[in-house]
Amino acid sequence: MATVTSLDSRKKKAIEAGASSTPAPVDPPAARNMLRNLSPADGEPLTAVPVTTANEVRGAMQRAKRAQTAWARMPIEERAERILRFRDAIVDNADRLVDTLVRETGKPRNEALLHEVLVVADLAGYFAHNAKRILSHQDISLHFLVHRKSYVHYAPKGVIGVISPWNFPFAIPMGDVIPALLAGNAVIVKPSEVTPLIALEAKKIFDSTGLPEDLFQVIPGDGATGQALIEAGIQKLIFTGGVETGRRVAAACGAKLVPCVMELGGKAPLLALSDCDIERTARGIVYGGFCNSGQACISVERVYAHRAIHDPLVRRIRELVGDLKQGDASKSFIDIGAIIFPKQIDVAEALIADAVSKGAEIIAGGERVHRAGNYFQPTVLSECHHGMNVMREEIFGPIVPIQRVDSDEEAIALANDSHLGLNAYVFSKSRERALRVAEKIEAGSVVVNDVMLNYGACETPFGGIKESGFGRVHGDDSLREMCDKRHVNYGRMPMPSRDPLWFPYSSTSYKIFSKGLDVLFHGSGLVQRIAKRMP
Repeated sequence: MATVTSLDSRKKKAIEAGASSTPAPVDPPAARNMLRNLSPADGEPLTAVPVTTANEVRGAMQRAKRAQTAWARMPIEERAERILRFRDAIVDNADRLVDTLVRETGKPRNEALLHEVLVVADLAGYFAHNAKRILSHQDISLHFLVHRKSYVHYAPKGVIGVISPWNFPFAIPMGDVIPALLAGNAVIVKPSEVTPLIALEAKKIFDSTGLPEDLFQVIPGDGATGQALIEAGIQKLIFTGGVETGRRVAAACGAKLVPCVMELGGKAPLLALSDCDIERTARGIVYGGFCNSGQACISVERVYAHRAIHDPLVRRIRELVGDLKQGDASKSFIDIGAIIFPKQIDVAEALIADAVSKGAEIIAGGERVHRAGNYFQPTVLSECHHGMNVMREEIFGPIVPIQRVDSDEEAIALANDSHLGLNAYVFSKSRERALRVAEKIEAGSVVVNDVMLNYGACETPFGGIKESGFGRVHGDDSLREMCDKRHVNYGRMPMPSRDPLWFPYSSTSYKIFSKGLDVLFHGSGLVQRIAKRMP
């Protein structure tokens, strides 16, 4: 990493102000590293960003804890009102956010607006309007201890850490930040070192609304910065990224007993059944495979097409791919933008070479685009099988491999023949048939006759099984899981001073309880009858 010769004095004062009795030391200027990235669209340098040091992370944590204490005391209605103010500021600054996203990621403007800004605005509104209901006390009916009552209430955890990826660098972290704040927590985000600028832009907009600045903080950096965040004392971590990195992050969380959510890789299959609408299925495959240049954990990464519709489906896919416009989204409206992380082009070339050597045919694309920036042609492969790496390994790029199958059962078996299980898609004109197939697929979410949209449905849980991770974001439970779930039990009426269940024990009480055991539980005993009537 390159270094700079001086430390921003305002940042130094902020760090010192955030310390308690002993200020966190600031690294000397000569040791200051910078994140220096190039625009994936044209290869031009982007704004360099200082790497946050471990000392600065600790200072950020101290400030976040103080801000969170006051924020948690605020009524949830007031927190919601302030988050709606932030939502409105996001909408007001949509073009500014889109410009930053296009410059930093190379994605088309339509995708930056709809898949990032709109998704966050909708999520903020949904959770702000429903947080009070979701986090309200929940009564628990007791079937045995009928003289007692129980309820669950939700208390903020404290400071939530978020380590976010480069493919959706606004929608993914902000989709975690907003519920965490509504639940009464503070949040510290460590954005990907590839895309730190949009997170810093979000922070500027947040600060402009008058919300407490230390409540939401951004700490740009690398893996060491993420490790420092875990070690700084967070109460929960939400990580989105690759499987191997996720293993290391989960291990670090385990060492500190920090609860975590792991949203890892995907290898989403699309099952094109024999009765599918060929036109809609083809368009779904092209959109699901090449949206965001295939850089999505829920991209269509493999297609299982029934023999009855395979050939016309492949022909239509090839025609549609031929109509796609690729280029620099900052200069014109295009369909396919740049590859954000250039190493993914090497991955794409290796996967295609392996597939072709084992009998795959390149139906469209297949090559690196030689121009300024990082571009790879939208690629379709046919005659694929599970002996090819492209059908088994995560691609995270603009490649769609297609395999011919003879039955729904074969398609289901192949779809489940994966170490990953995040998303899947089923296309059929028969709703009943599609749902039967969907329920047999091993994935966190299955979408019928559509692609990619479930992440934007913030009411629904999102996450994977197998090596795609554990825990869920979105959905009402995700807001509750930003809290400590606390149980309270109390008596329905005043209790006697001497409880017959307490000391002293005796043979007489044992005989009474033994007889009661038979009356209450044997066969259709009293307790069993009560339990059956429980709601």
